[in-house]
Amino acid sequence: MKKIVFLMTALAISATMMAEDHVMAATHGSKKSAEEAAPKVLTLSLSEAQEYAVKQNRTLKNASLAVQEAYAQRWQTIAALLPSVDGNYTYSNYCGYSATFDLGTGPMQFPMPNVGALGVTAAIGLNGQGVVGILLNNIAIQMKKLAAEQSENQLRGSVRTSYVSVLALQSIAGLLDSSLVNIQELERMTQHAVDAGAAEQTAADQIRVRVNTIKNSINAQRRNIELATNSLKVLLDVPVETELVLTDHIDAALSPESVLELLGANFAMENNLNYQMLQKQVELAKKNVHMAGWAYGPTVSLAYNYTNQQYYGEGGMRMTPPNVVQVTVRMPLWSSGKRAAGVVEKKIALEEAKNTLSETTENLEIQYRQLCFNLTNAYETYLNEKENLDVSQRVFASATNKYKYGAASNVELTNASNDLINAQSAYVQSILSLVTAQVDLEEFLNN
Repeated sequence: MKKIVFLMTALAISATMMAEDHVMAATHGSKKSAEEAAPKVLTLSLSEAQEYAVKQNRTLKNASLAVQEAYAQRWQTIAALLPSVDGNYTYSNYCGYSATFDLGTGPMQFPMPNVGALGVTAAIGLNGQGVVGILLNNIAIQMKKLAAEQSENQLRGSVRTSYVSVLALQSIAGLLDSSLVNIQELERMTQHAVDAGAAEQTAADQIRVRVNTIKNSINAQRRNIELATNSLKVLLDVPVETELVLTDHIDAALSPESVLELLGANFAMENNLNYQMLQKQVELAKKNVHMAGWAYGPTVSLAYNYTNQQYYGEGGMRMTPPNVVQVTVRMPLWSSGKRAAGVVEKKIALEEAKNTLSETTENLEIQYRQLCFNLTNAYETYLNEKENLDVSQRVFASATNKYKYGAASNVELTNASNDLINAQSAYVQSILSLVTAQVDLEEFLNN
């Protein structure tokens, strides 16, 4: 016996160590494969970036796993209503004990031999709560799917916002670079005029201040580009070392035509995911009332038990029948009001869910109108700021040319430069507001 115990212990320890080695090797292999799979350069259009994020994002993967988890929970509920079969084997050693009986004629001894008993039990239990539980699981699956769809829509919207932000910042950085080239040329010309005695040093110093201001703006834009790019990498779930190359142009990514099409779309209440989720919550509350009501219902159980005893030695009495069939009907009678309170609680929860659905239904139309107003306002602001940027660029170019030929002063050039920088900042902000408003309305309409 000691050898057997020792051998079993050794085998268990060995199996545990092998399992740990296997897990460590698998983990190391997965990390290595993940590192190898991470691209060094990732070239993506806007639609490709959205699809890539959907496939890679861990939050969305968790939402998909939650749906699978709900399916597993439903099967557990179904399996609880299906037949179950259990087997057991029991060996009893009475160590040579003999039972003694005295029936008035003197004691009688009956030896109790060792016995082995093989048993098989099949059982099934049915009640109303189990059936309602399956319906509850079905609603839970539908709610998990809606939550996964909401997560995907939000992810696509976030990717679009980050993608367009990077493009807008890159566009402004390019404009600032060209402005810097022009102002540096003016600085060089002014310094030559100062050296030749044709201009005051103050004029050259003022131009140098403009150069430094534009350089600071460029550096700030570069940092903003890096920040926006890193945010996009987080959404795409790629390492920070990965270089992102965005192929879409800013105008194509904004797509003013899609904005006008979106504003002309009809609002269908049943397509709104929040409305669908609240509907499922009402259905869930109704089923919970039924579940609480079935606490008053009966539970019917059917069981079959087979037992086979084998005696190892002489004697023994077979008092256990080999086949037993049992039918049980259990009916709850009294619970001191516990079940009644449970039904009342679920009915109150149902009324709360109905009130929330009614309130949300009334507010959704108002919310839709507000989102349309926000998008319209953002679109008009974007058009105005885009035109202001074009005008500011022309004014700055005109002031630069005039300054070259002495037809404009430092003050005029400085004002034109400041106006251009402000227009660029307002243009970027209008783009972000437009994309945010469009994404919000698309998510609301579930487009």
